[in-house]
Amino acid sequence: MSDETQTPQGPQSEPNSSAATTQERETPPARPEYVDFDVEDFPGGLRGCLEAILMVADQPQQSADLARVLAIDEAQVDDALTALQADYDGRLGIAEHGIAGRGDDSGSSNDANGSAGILRGFELRRTARGWQFANRADYEPVVAAFVTDGQTARLSQAALEALAIIAYRQPVTRAQVAAIRGVNSDGVIRSLVVRGLIREEGIDPESRAALLVTSGLFLEHMGLDSLDQLPSLAPFMPPISEMENTEVEHSEMENTEMKHVEMGENAMELNGSDGNGDII
Repeated sequence: MSDETQTPQGPQSEPNSSAATTQERETPPARPEYVDFDVEDFPGGLRGCLEAILMVADQPQQSADLARVLAIDEAQVDDALTALQADYDGRLGIAEHGIAGRGDDSGSSNDANGSAGILRGFELRRTARGWQFANRADYEPVVAAFVTDGQTARLSQAALEALAIIAYRQPVTRAQVAAIRGVNSDGVIRSLVVRGLIREEGIDPESRAALLVTSGLFLEHMGLDSLDQLPSLAPFMPPISEMENTEVEHSEMENTEMKHVEMGENAMELNGSDGNGDII
């Protein structure tokens, strides 16, 4: 009988490989060049940063995208958003999530024992498209009363601008309307939706944002049978020749200004002055 002892092979190396894989998963993503901050440097920490982003976002945000922007691990984002969701719902205290609070007691009734908080009028909703703030359905009568208050009044200039953009550029996203107007247009768009003049129809394949189009009520108010009857914008645009002349005039003005600058610099060099009255 042989006294040689056989050494097990193969399985011994698996734990190390598994540990390495786990470590790779837990390693935060590389910080992008444009990110020169740390989320913990802000008073609200990670939670405050997420709230600030979602407050201005006009469409749901995926955890992976938020993690990339903040240069942190996706699991941290999910944990923080889940804690915020529970906080807004008044279901659980922050302590039960193992996540530190804001550092103050502004608007929150959660204590160190993780007691339930106050139910908010808004909620943090998670859908297949991502995380997004939304009005809580329980408050629909209150919101409707506010939005429809005075809806029989004439549309504001801002609402008319947004409606015109949607009518002529449809289908269009909220972000595109805001880009054309140069200001956030969420408020006027909500007003137009409530009035029944526009509606959401479909999703933009690139941004995954909801597309806005005009409604049948819009055509009815405008006295139109179809969008083809919308007045052409051409009569309201300056002739192409005028636009070309304007561009030429601007170009000539820029060239003239450059020549004056060059002449001034040459004169200073000849006079031996540095432009501040000092002799070179």
